[in-house]
Amino acid sequence: MKGFHQPRRVWLTALAALAMIGWSNMAGAQDGEKLAAQLCSSCHGVHGKSEAPMFPRLDAQMPQYLEAQLKGFRTRGRGETDAQAFMWGIASQLDDATIASLAEYYARQTAPAGPAGDPALMARGKEIFEHGLPAEGVPACASCHGAHAQGNATFPRLAGQHDAYLLRQITVFKNGTRANAPVMSAVAHTLSDDQAKAVAAFLQAQ
Repeated sequence: MKGFHQPRRVWLTALAALAMIGWSNMAGAQDGEKLAAQLCSSCHGVHGKSEAPMFPRLDAQMPQYLEAQLKGFRTRGRGETDAQAFMWGIASQLDDATIASLAEYYARQTAPAGPAGDPALMARGKEIFEHGLPAEGVPACASCHGAHAQGNATFPRLAGQHDAYLLRQITVFKNGTRANAPVMSAVAHTLSDDQAKAVAAFLQAQ
């Protein structure tokens, strides 16, 4: 029951914040910093620098990607369990202008590197990220996410992201519960568990 109550508490906290702002004031809201502090910081941290591995870091994320994900939560097109528990209710109250304001705010934040892990594991992950494993059909992550994992338009920034969160996304792409990114769904199936762990360890430290 503990796992059930935690998402419920977080969701209710966010809904309470929405009530404090006023439902009618959400339409066309432009103050991304204020909205982020009131709606998002309890899970994603101050300025998007989440310290909880289950919640992704949003700092310096691609604005196009953030907008696409928030709209996907709003329409329920992104439907993995965590999305349903944490994001569907909140996103349903956000109009396009509010989403754009939040995305722009997070995109202009600075993003320090995350903690480093095992050097050998990170070196293996770096090789896969930069060059892939052609003999095994694994493409280079950098070809979509950028040479420094900085992201590219609708392809998200991965640098500094929690390794646990990255591994969770690989899992939901593989099992089909996150089905809003066909390219990534295909790529996820090429990675073994050990390969995914190596890439995630490398990315977290960037």
